[in-house]
Amino acid sequence: MPDSSTTEHPPLAVSPPAPDRRPVELRAHGDVRIDDWFWLRDKDDPAVIDHLKAENAYTEAVMAPTSGLRDALFDEIVARIEETDLSVPVRKGPWLYYSRTVEGRSYAIHCRRPVAGDASDTEVGSGAGGTHEAAPEGEVVLLDENALAEGHDYFALGNLEVSPDHRWLVYSTDTTGGERYTMRFADLTSGTESPESLDDTSYGAAWANDNATVYFVRVDEAMRPYQLWRHRVGTDPVTDVLIYEEADDRFYLGVGRTKDDRYILLGLNSKVTSEVRALPADEPVGEFSIIEPRRQGVEYGVDHDRGDPIQGRDSRFLIVTNDAAEDFRLMEAPDASPDRAHWTEVIPARAGIRLDNVDPFAGHLVLYEREAGETRIRVIDAASGASTRVGQPDSPSTVWGGANPEYDSTTLRYEYTSLTTPRSVFDLDLGSGDTVLRKRQPVLGGFDSGRYRTERLWAEADDGTEVPISLVYRPDLVDGERHAEPSPCLLYGYGSYEVSIDPTFSSLRLSLLDRGLAFAIAHVRGGGEMGRAWYEEGKFAAKPTTFTDFVACARTLIDEGWTSPDRLVARGGSAGGLLMGAVANLAPELFRAVVAEVPFVDCLTTIMDETLPLTVTEWDEWGNPVDDPEIYSVMKSYSPYDNIRSVDAGGTPVRYPDILATGGLSDPRVGFWEPAKWVAKLRAANPGNKVLLKTELGAGHGGPSGRYDAWRDEAFVYAFILDALGLAHPASGS
Repeated sequence: MPDSSTTEHPPLAVSPPAPDRRPVELRAHGDVRIDDWFWLRDKDDPAVIDHLKAENAYTEAVMAPTSGLRDALFDEIVARIEETDLSVPVRKGPWLYYSRTVEGRSYAIHCRRPVAGDASDTEVGSGAGGTHEAAPEGEVVLLDENALAEGHDYFALGNLEVSPDHRWLVYSTDTTGGERYTMRFADLTSGTESPESLDDTSYGAAWANDNATVYFVRVDEAMRPYQLWRHRVGTDPVTDVLIYEEADDRFYLGVGRTKDDRYILLGLNSKVTSEVRALPADEPVGEFSIIEPRRQGVEYGVDHDRGDPIQGRDSRFLIVTNDAAEDFRLMEAPDASPDRAHWTEVIPARAGIRLDNVDPFAGHLVLYEREAGETRIRVIDAASGASTRVGQPDSPSTVWGGANPEYDSTTLRYEYTSLTTPRSVFDLDLGSGDTVLRKRQPVLGGFDSGRYRTERLWAEADDGTEVPISLVYRPDLVDGERHAEPSPCLLYGYGSYEVSIDPTFSSLRLSLLDRGLAFAIAHVRGGGEMGRAWYEEGKFAAKPTTFTDFVACARTLIDEGWTSPDRLVARGGSAGGLLMGAVANLAPELFRAVVAEVPFVDCLTTIMDETLPLTVTEWDEWGNPVDDPEIYSVMKSYSPYDNIRSVDAGGTPVRYPDILATGGLSDPRVGFWEPAKWVAKLRAANPGNKVLLKTELGAGHGGPSGRYDAWRDEAFVYAFILDALGLAHPASGS
């Protein structure tokens, strides 16, 4: 392994773009900020597009020496993947639903076939993997994403829902990356489509039980899902009925069906408050009734359990709520009066256990929980009350519920993975407790999970809090016992919105592990890994804790001999990109390189602008700097764009890590101008630093849409990382 501590990059042979400075004064609360590159947000200015193209050209020129490495990495990635593959079928009524992929095609094909009534119904796609060159007998193609994507640089599927009688398919597509979907209806019996299409729809669609009425969601100019509409298949969209419009800009709207198919649910949620309304699915033109009116700070989610009269269990709403329970508890309420006054506790709040969700079955209740920083599944027998936890052989690991659409099923489909175990699909017999592995993600090329090791480390934060780190490495390439020689390491982080970055397997990541890198996840506060308090301690005025936690994780990896500053790379995206920008300012000396994907680095300016998409809804996450001077001050103190340094407190020039930033021109979540401005300011403040910007001009927040393009994009990021570490050579020992 080369000594990257002695690796110095030669001066760049090409000059980076230098966009004009056009100073704009931004005033608030008596404070003035000067933004020299504010103009880069104007997509309609030809100079902006020209600049983004120039940045892409510069990035490609700088990365040109890694062209061969990128190709090799892409080939490695593809060689490990079963390109023609089949998901484990899921039964719903008389059909088995599944999706499959075909070698050379970028998108999934969604299918079904009749239930045959034999063992093959559950064994298609079972075992350790295998090749599926031919379509299963009796297959009916519902939707081929490849056909819909033809002629488009970008394609994404939004909704895909089959009507209760299995005749109609509602689906929606986006070909810009802007997340405004067009909805259509296909007759699965005749193979034809209904002539109408619905524009500007969002995620979420729910069929009524008449098999003709669909409830769907529309977004406003700020990309907030705010309207619920009712459409009848085959009718002109001008006759559609607006059912509900949410006037509070903090709330966004969603729609779905309960597990037992009894109700359609309208969900209204801000970041910290919920309201749910229910409509009997048998009453397609009925009125939604409120389960419980919104109360600031009270969250709840709803499902329905139709009960069992023979066992004496009444039909009931199931309500998971934080009402008087920081880490949530389970309540029940009768159908006729589901308001708070009639809630009865089923599962109380439990210290150290976060209740995420419940899944009702006819004879069982499945709980999805978090404990000690890991996900858990617990099954409760409805008749006896006996509780059983699903086993997890690795630690740390991740388990979650799979597709379980049938209320009367006696089988629980769940999925399991760890940093060393590929994604695995299991069926648990809820009666006997027997578990069957239906499929494990195929990893070609002689993969042996025993060659890799995963473990949990703990970093001590500035306030003494223990912050978990999930780690994976190859012990034959990384000295995990003595740490005599620090290894290269990639540290990933997010830490916002109570999102948990759980330890999961990636066959793509093997290209780094097989080159001797360790991979670590910093489970910093602001995420949800350790319960609701973990989230609360990393938001609003406490947001800087997220950044100091990440720095503490980096220092722990260094202090315990796993890596060294010249061999440590940090990576994060979106709000995790804000984290990257903040730690680059806070402790640039700890990192050799930083990858910030679609980074929220101009956070203060964005959250001050109420005209931008989703800004007002974000105030429940970051605070409201428009009206609150304290929040303004806190956000200004960590905003990556506002805190770029040229020299430290002693006047010594600051050397930033090598930086790769990415953006998407159509991104409705993080404006493309945020990474563009950040890169321009970084270069101006620190001439000579390697700072690259790569903008997808035909995509949005998620980057390229096709799987081959996404794999090639990941190969590009890996090449940047390996080049920064001085490891741009073929894999060894793999």
